[in-house]
Amino acid sequence: MNLRQLRYFVQTVDAGNITRAAEQLHVAQPALGLQIRHLEEELGIPLLIRHSRGVSATGAGNLLYERSREILRLVESTRREMLAETTSMAESITLGLTPGLGNLFGAHLMLRVRDDMENINLSVVEEMSFVLVDALERGEVHLALAYQVNDRPGISREALFDEELLFVSADMSTSEDISLEELLDRPLVLAGERDHVHQLVHQAAETIGRFPQVQFEASSVGIMKSLVKDGAVSSVMPYGSVIGELARGELTGRRIKGGKLVRTLYLLHSLRRPPLINEAELAELIKVQIRSGLSRVQPMVAPREGLTAADLD
Repeated sequence: MNLRQLRYFVQTVDAGNITRAAEQLHVAQPALGLQIRHLEEELGIPLLIRHSRGVSATGAGNLLYERSREILRLVESTRREMLAETTSMAESITLGLTPGLGNLFGAHLMLRVRDDMENINLSVVEEMSFVLVDALERGEVHLALAYQVNDRPGISREALFDEELLFVSADMSTSEDISLEELLDRPLVLAGERDHVHQLVHQAAETIGRFPQVQFEASSVGIMKSLVKDGAVSSVMPYGSVIGELARGELTGRRIKGGKLVRTLYLLHSLRRPPLINEAELAELIKVQIRSGLSRVQPMVAPREGLTAADLD
């Protein structure tokens, strides 16, 4: 039994398919299958159940999977600690942010990391929440701040705050709150079906037996704002995504009555990799930076357990 076999086995169980695992590992499928068979022969027990949908772990395979993950995490953690002892190179960490959070916190966070954490090279990726979750699972980002993330295997999540969404339009004649019923009468531009704002609007509409009038779908926040500025449609968006336009008087944002269009922000990291040396320290700095900027979005946000009242004092 060797580390390569354990790594191949873990990836195969995670992928649920030998072909997919081989692609992710950049090895030939026959070579991967051979390593798994050698492992089964050495242990004298089947580790995988082969079926039409792919593969799944046997009872013994599940035990080996959990132990293998612990071993591989320990090996990687040891490697990183040894590197930290022998080199002064900063650790590279990639953080995923949504566009709204990028507007509110991204630049200030990068400056704070540069000034306070010389042992980190921080890269920031800006995408919609569902894209960030996919990137986290693929190992393309190390930490992510994303909204409306369901509990899922392999991802640790910490709720930071709940945030109201705004009805955004080019109509400057009123800034009064708008009802959900009135909102649903307006032609809208929303992101695609995987986007949580799209899902929240449709779920809220369904509770009152209505259906939103979505005339356009766009995964680009910039395109959505351009359509709204043209006056052809309105939208439902977070405050952070339109903060500049609201300040310049290019758009108006109205709160939505009833509290049905509220989303939760989570700090996420993968459990399928060893923790980075500076990961915990960076996570705390992220929360400090968010806490310091919450006054800019009040009363649109309400802190959750990740940003407790004691922390806010």
